[in-house]
Amino acid sequence: MMLRLARAGGFAAILIAAALSAADTRAQSATASPQTSPILTLDQDALYQRSLYGKALRAKIAEDVAKLDSESRRIDAELEAEERALTQKRSELSAADFAPLAAAFDKKAQKMRAENAAAVAALRQKEQDGRKEFFTVAAQVLGDFMVERGAAAILDKSAVIVSLRGLDVTDAVVARIDEVLGDGTKK
Repeated sequence: MMLRLARAGGFAAILIAAALSAADTRAQSATASPQTSPILTLDQDALYQRSLYGKALRAKIAEDVAKLDSESRRIDAELEAEERALTQKRSELSAADFAPLAAAFDKKAQKMRAENAAAVAALRQKEQDGRKEFFTVAAQVLGDFMVERGAAAILDKSAVIVSLRGLDVTDAVVARIDEVLGDGTKK
């Protein structure tokens, strides 16, 4: 049975599935060409994850994350060493002499942690912007693909309860985006 049932239940879903299965079987026996339908579906996450362009964007983010992780580990090690040295000085200094050193260390540590948190937030925003850029650039390819298939709309699979499997064009669209956009350097 060439169906995708998502979040569907009950007798009505079974009746719809049976009707679509019969229609799908007739359509498959009539032609080997791609399914013609006014509505097509695709998996947006898979499109982003599997296309060369999406992979290139995610690789750049992963590179930036690795750099940030490395910098964070370096800062943590630096702060730990400084804290150990300050702890050793505590027994050698009076409370009045130690207090400004501790306050300065605390201020430095808070500043470094705030900068790190800002860098993490900036990376998250960069990742969201990259995904948005991907779908903005891919929109023309998706539109052309939709018109070539004679469809009026392409819906995300997660928004569809029941559909014929032949309506899912994710693989074909990934191949088209790879062909037209490559890794994003051919805009």
